[in-house]
Amino acid sequence: MRLNHRTTGPDDAPVVLLASSLGTTHAMWAPQLDALSKNFRVIAFDHRGHGADEAPPGPYTIEDLGNDVVELLNTTGAERASYVGISLGGAVGLWLAQNAPDRFHRFALLCPPVNPAANAQTWIDRAALVRAEGAQAIVEATLGRWFLPEYAEAHAEEVEVIRQQLLSTPAEGYAACCEALSTLDLTAGLADITAPVLLVTAEQDTSIPPETVVPLAAGIPGAHLEILEDAAHLVTYSDADRINPLLLTHLG
Repeated sequence: MRLNHRTTGPDDAPVVLLASSLGTTHAMWAPQLDALSKNFRVIAFDHRGHGADEAPPGPYTIEDLGNDVVELLNTTGAERASYVGISLGGAVGLWLAQNAPDRFHRFALLCPPVNPAANAQTWIDRAALVRAEGAQAIVEATLGRWFLPEYAEAHAEEVEVIRQQLLSTPAEGYAACCEALSTLDLTAGLADITAPVLLVTAEQDTSIPPETVVPLAAGIPGAHLEILEDAAHLVTYSDADRINPLLLTHLG
């Protein structure tokens, strides 16, 4: 399907795709756009069922989400790109690194779930809850995992932006992406990844705990791992001052 997206930066610059987390839109990348758009043609997009995209009936699969990204490359005229993804976007990136390696230069994967199927019932239950009650049923718990309390208290306006993105996510789109995660195990193909990979995890991430991300550095040939202290899940938002230099260095 055709994904809603926003393009910034020079038309003739190398392309970087930005893939957001479950329940957010491409607007969550606002803290990265100025830094990246100086040297790259940046394409930030919404996953299917999110933002301005259609929300076809689920369940979705990781293949659906990954193939949507390949179609985005085709429709924007980008033969190859680098890819930055957080959370759900990181999982899609891992799939693309294994299944469409000829279309990508580099990957930066932030707090990526590699085997959410290990906790399949959690995702199945969350999908059912959101279908029954809407995204408002999971918003406060999600924000509690995504931001440290001290950050949320000091940056209430920024957290409110993310709250509104969560609240506006179509229930079917959110739930169907949960179902995609409930069946996902990408561990078998990690050793076959050939692109340079930057992995980032947050010390206090309770959504995708660091102990599930750190082993990926040993499983992906040549992967570089960064562990952010005093940070929770949505590091691109709360810790842009640390994330942006890492991205610029890795993307070249």
